Amino acid sequence: MLRPEDVDAVERAVSRRDLASVSALLAAAPAASVVQILERLGAVDRAVVYRLLPKSRALEAFDGLDPTLQSDLVQALQDEDVTAVFAGLDPDDRVSLLDELPAGLATRLLSGLSADQREVTSVVLGYPQGSIGRRMSPEVVTTHPGLTVALTLQRIRRRLHRAETVYTVLVTDHGRRLVGVVSLRELLEADPESLVEDLAHEQPYAARATDDAETVARRSAGLKLLAAPVVDAEERLVGILTVDDALRILEEAESEDQARMSGSEPLRRPYLATPVASIVRSRVVWLYVLAVGAVLTVQVLEIFEATLSQVTTLSLFIPLLIGTGGNTGNQAATTITRALALEDVRPRDIFRVLAREARVGFFLGSLLGGTGLLVAGLFYGPAIGVVIGLTLLGICTMSAVVGAGMPVLARAVRVDPAVFSNPFISTFVDASGLVIYFLIATTVLGL
Repeated sequence: MLRPEDVDAVERAVSRRDLASVSALLAAAPAASVVQILERLGAVDRAVVYRLLPKSRALEAFDGLDPTLQSDLVQALQDEDVTAVFAGLDPDDRVSLLDELPAGLATRLLSGLSADQREVTSVVLGYPQGSIGRRMSPEVVTTHPGLTVALTLQRIRRRLHRAETVYTVLVTDHGRRLVGVVSLRELLEADPESLVEDLAHEQPYAARATDDAETVARRSAGLKLLAAPVVDAEERLVGILTVDDALRILEEAESEDQARMSGSEPLRRPYLATPVASIVRSRVVWLYVLAVGAVLTVQVLEIFEATLSQVTTLSLFIPLLIGTGGNTGNQAATTITRALALEDVRPRDIFRVLAREARVGFFLGSLLGGTGLLVAGLFYGPAIGVVIGLTLLGICTMSAVVGAGMPVLARAVRVDPAVFSNPFISTFVDASGLVIYFLIATTVLGL
């Protein structure tokens, strides 16, 4: 990898338009470092630097870029450059790029492919966005149960230049229905004259092409599969999901969830390559939504204004109580959102989840409430101590239940659980926590 100072040197040379220095620095850089440099440049400079790369290095670097940056680069390059790069991509990578391009340019690129390339790309394009069919590779090495190991190895050699992977060989019948799987290691170790059916074993998991891409990627990762077969509604093999593509899907999903849990939309491209206007758009809608939600808190304070005026000490504890409630809800939401992603929890488990989190919240509230009772009682009197202790108990229990329930309900109605995660839960818990606080205070203090 290039050192940070070398990356800085490339950027300075680009800004000076010292293309000879840029070319010299890139000549010694591996593809991963070239990708890192391209991600840090603006659209125009990115196209200039890309044109300095040798053809083989250029394709490798292009393949490592996010689809959004690939789209920017395609639109900045000349047609002849674009056609060569586009044809060199795998079918699933072509489709990801086409999804980011204007319709006219996408059509022109498709028409420039050979008949075979266009056919395999169209297979992937035929499935809905978000499905694993849209992310699979249709270029699969297969064999048949009745073939010998020697013939199977010949089939692999003939497909080496096109196949997505050869380490997992899928066994199909003559109707292309999946009947098993055999590894390349097993084939190389076997007697060349032995039959594939004697070596093949049952595939632990096969995805439907219309299944959700993230779900399939998580199952494949959980089963530690180098490649997961993808079948159609009639159980015919249509493609394969390799481990590198599964990891890429999971990385995108994690980035999206983290962004939404922090109250923004995912950028879908490296930070330095994202225009300021796009960053603003990714955050401003959520800020408006959360600001509207915060009005609830203001309304609660206004309703209990008379209570606060009688015992001003109560106002001192508001930041502590709403902060504790928000943190408790966020902990529960993050835990359950993760459990939903791993399929440890399903929507039908909602009552078990709520009961479990109610117990967790009660025990947390008991611990924090007991501490609050002692400390607040010592400094502000026993009555205030009782109010703070009971409020912490109530808020922790309520927050844990709400934080756990929101993601499960979101999944049940087919909404991303992260949308209903931390920011939204914090806003809801703040308002309801204050209601609990003032109701307990008015009861205990007789206000």
